[in-house]
Amino acid sequence: MNARCRCSSAYITIMKVTAVAPKAVSTTLMPSRQAAPAPGIDHAAASVPGVSTGTSLPTLPLTTVTTGPPAERQRLVRKARRLSQLSLAWHVIEAAVAITAGVTASSVALVAFGADSLIEAAAGLVVIWLMTGQRSSSHSAERRGQQLIAASFVLLAVYVTVQSARDLIGAHHPASSWVGIGLSILTLLTMPPLASAKRRVGHALGSPTTASESRQTLLCAYLSAGLLTGLLANALAGWWWADPTVALAIGAIALREARTAWQGNSCTCC
Repeated sequence: MNARCRCSSAYITIMKVTAVAPKAVSTTLMPSRQAAPAPGIDHAAASVPGVSTGTSLPTLPLTTVTTGPPAERQRLVRKARRLSQLSLAWHVIEAAVAITAGVTASSVALVAFGADSLIEAAAGLVVIWLMTGQRSSSHSAERRGQQLIAASFVLLAVYVTVQSARDLIGAHHPASSWVGIGLSILTLLTMPPLASAKRRVGHALGSPTTASESRQTLLCAYLSAGLLTGLLANALAGWWWADPTVALAIGAIALREARTAWQGNSCTCC
């Protein structure tokens, strides 16, 4: 009797479990309409616990990495190089004419002016070297360029001071040089615009060496004005001492420019 009761109880329990199981299985297999992700929402995010399906995930902006300097800087570098090449060609011609005329007329001012032209040509070479390759953005290359320009100014100042002092002490009378007068007038007219163009490019590039070279170019215009005064005074009034005096002034200005370039100051005067 007891065995029959136990079998009946087990049979009833099995039937209850069988009746409940299909409902549980059907509930598990059928997706809930409330849990379905909304349109436009990432389905992967909707299935991850702890991630809200009502808020879309933020998207990160794409970043483009450029390899090389900007186009504007490349254009300025090319312009600085062209201006230096133009200046280099002019100063080579100017130096040849000035030194030849100075030696012919025994004019220390003309020779000094020609020597300054050679130094400016060397400064142009420095800028061309600096604007080639990756050196245009190198601070160490900029510093070397400034030091080379400063050293060239010192050499000019030493030469002019010694030669002018010898001419003044020895009362040396230079001959008139109308070639030198014509050269100084031409230089006085052409150098200020070239210096202004170099200055703008140097400031745009943030290049102290290019700015220093623009200072040299403007200095050439100042020197040509002083040279013109001395040559005219000697040719028209016979003031022989005007020539070495102008040369001394050239040497003093060159020494000041050497100090400015060595300290690394940018051009503020032109």
